[in-house]
Amino acid sequence: MKLSILMPVYNEFTTVTSAMKEVLSVDFPCEIELVVVDDGSTDGTRDLYHSFESDPRVSIHLHERNQGKGAAIRTAAAVAAGDYLIMCDADLEYSPAQIPSLLTPVLTGDAEVVYGTRTFGSHNSYSYLYVLGNKAVTTFANVLFNCYITDLETCFKLIPAPLYRELRVKETGFGVEAEVTGKLLRRGIRPFEMPISYKARRREAGKKLTWHDGVEAMWILLRERFITRHG
Repeated sequence: MKLSILMPVYNEFTTVTSAMKEVLSVDFPCEIELVVVDDGSTDGTRDLYHSFESDPRVSIHLHERNQGKGAAIRTAAAVAAGDYLIMCDADLEYSPAQIPSLLTPVLTGDAEVVYGTRTFGSHNSYSYLYVLGNKAVTTFANVLFNCYITDLETCFKLIPAPLYRELRVKETGFGVEAEVTGKLLRRGIRPFEMPISYKARRREAGKKLTWHDGVEAMWILLRERFITRHG
């Protein structure tokens, strides 16, 4: 088994080097590759990639202009050579050291798709409204698809590469999370959930998600449940 870790990056000058080093230092139970897609960074982030050029596990791909997280993941998924894919943001909110725990139910044959689900508390949540919005979107999905998942918006989604490509994800922004989950649930695929830790950063530190993205996620879930017929 080979795992492709997809890292979309946009203006993460202060964190991307640490994030990449953390991924590469993890003791994985399988072969890995780190596929980085820089989505048009303009803050000097692009000057940092040269230090990873000699590592055969790393490939860097550049978008000439900012297109959105979903577009960056699409580019990464298209060139990934792994049997499985997982997204890993470059903002250090998620710890790459937890990825091996998500691989366990796959390697033991107990799961096909695994989500790393977050438990929010006062020490790791930057705002009540953010947590409330995440719970609202997740509850909305549970009602629409008559299922029970606990964290739709988690970045850590471990999915077989062929299955991910079959989903034909079109969203170019943060809506990619809702589209992927909606398409999986519509197919009757219920993610196997594993607990992970999480450390949210504040808006001042570069948090990009807003309430607009929550509203968009609900529309995407409705679309995937009642309108879209293929994918």
